[in-house]
Amino acid sequence: MAELTTLESLLEMGFDRNRAEKAVAKTGNQGIEQAMDWLMEHENDPDIDEPYVPPVGNILGGEADSQSTSEQPTLADTAEGTAGGDGTLEDEDGMRKPMTEEERQEQVKRLEELMRVKQAERRERERAEELEKEKQRRRQGQELQQIRQKMQDDEMKKLADQRRREKMEDKLARQRVKEKIARDREERAQKFGGGGGPSAATSSQPVEPSPSSPTSHGPPPTKKEYDESRIQVRLLDGSTITTVFKAQEPLAAVRVYIQMNSNTPEGQDFTLLSPYPRHIYTEMDMEKPLKELGLVPSAVLVVTKK
Repeated sequence: MAELTTLESLLEMGFDRNRAEKAVAKTGNQGIEQAMDWLMEHENDPDIDEPYVPPVGNILGGEADSQSTSEQPTLADTAEGTAGGDGTLEDEDGMRKPMTEEERQEQVKRLEELMRVKQAERRERERAEELEKEKQRRRQGQELQQIRQKMQDDEMKKLADQRRREKMEDKLARQRVKEKIARDREERAQKFGGGGGPSAATSSQPVEPSPSSPTSHGPPPTKKEYDESRIQVRLLDGSTITTVFKAQEPLAAVRVYIQMNSNTPEGQDFTLLSPYPRHIYTEMDMEKPLKELGLVPSAVLVVTKK
């Protein structure tokens, strides 16, 4: 009678016959609550409305039901309304009597209330799941923001380290230029100071006549090749900055240095010129080495608005 009651109850509640039969079969005819749970969980299945076809040789209830097939109604018999399928109850003597309309309505009312409770529980469960998904999405967004912030911090740190290295290299380059200038002065003093004066020549060689000029002895000194250039830049506000570049560096390196180390407004375009002889440097000159432009060993450049 459990199978009959479950199926009829589902039909009374308005479920389609195919769905009701499938729910009873899939839950092993364990009662109305299990059948309703199955229907709500599988209501979106693509084959939910297809007729239920039991497996070949399968009878609800297993081996125990196979021994009393003639006494226990099958799902098909229930669907067709046989074997008491008109809605009956058993009394104390085991006799079957039909349910009254009031009893039937009371049973349907209880089942509908049970279904409303199940649906409310399902909605609450789905709401909790959506809330958990939203919390997870927010956590992922915060983690992504932290990763982006860390990448930006690392990039800023890298740029700061690069600028410190450039300043250190610039300082070392200036120091090398100063040392080279000092060595050149010392070499010139040793070269022209020892045999340049007539008195020195007379004292060292009293027999020989004094030379007419220091340049009369030996070949003329060779022109010195400079590999660095000391550049002084006069900015728009009248202040100056000075640094040392390699002779083979392009004029564009001077322009970049001015942009990074001056108070020129960001985005302000400017040109460079030599005051004497006056020469305005073009974009083509920016790729030429300082030596080729005649800015070695030292030069003064002026920044002007473009």
